[in-house]
Formats: sequence, structure tokens, C-alpha cells
Amino acid sequence: MKRIIGIMMATAAIATLPATAHASDRDRDRHHYRDRDHRVVVVKKAPQRHTWKRYRQGERFDRRYARNYREVSYRESRRLRPPPRGYRYVRSGDDVLLIGITSGIVSAVFSNLLR
Repeated sequence: MKRIIGIMMATAAIATLPATAHASDRDRDRHHYRDRDHRVVVVKKAPQRHTWKRYRQGERFDRRYARNYREVSYRESRRLRPPPRGYRYVRSGDDVLLIGITSGIVSAVFSNLLR
């Protein structure tokens, strides 16, 4: 008797797994709700557009989210000093960021420096 109950419980547990795993993959970008007439309405989210990011000190820099990304030479601006060893200046929008080369962490942010 114990064996039959154990087999039934294991079968029930296995039968519920695939239904929950596939539902999250399929409907990841949809929202379902019922209206007043009890019809199921599916609202599909708009695809996300590329958003630009303002970086702060201590964050990891990702050039995909930087607007107007390019490396900046400190000789281009009189306000920039030579970067310390292992760092470089990059541009993101109107800001100049001091980035660690190996870690990618923002060490300093100079706002509106290259206008």
C-alpha cells in the first residue's frame, strides 16, 4: 500500500513540472486578464528600446548603454589630468568617466566637461 501511494505521489509531482516551466517561457512578455464579459484579453508589451544610462561612481561600465561612447585623450581638454596607470577616460553623453581598464568600474565622473 505504501508503495502504491509513493508511486502516485511521484507521478503527480512529475506531471506538474513541465506545465509550469513552459508557461513562463511562452508568456514572458504578455499579460493576461479577464474583462467584464469574462473574455481573456492578452496585452503584449512593446519591445524595450535601447535606453541610455547615466553612470555613477562605483558602477560597472558597459559601453552598450553609453551614449556617444568613445575613448577620450586627456590632451583634448585642459581640464583633464593624465589618468593613473591602469585607467582611461571614456565619453558617455556629455560626461567623461574615469574607468578602470581591467575591472570596468567607474572611478570618477566629470559632468558636462566636453561641451
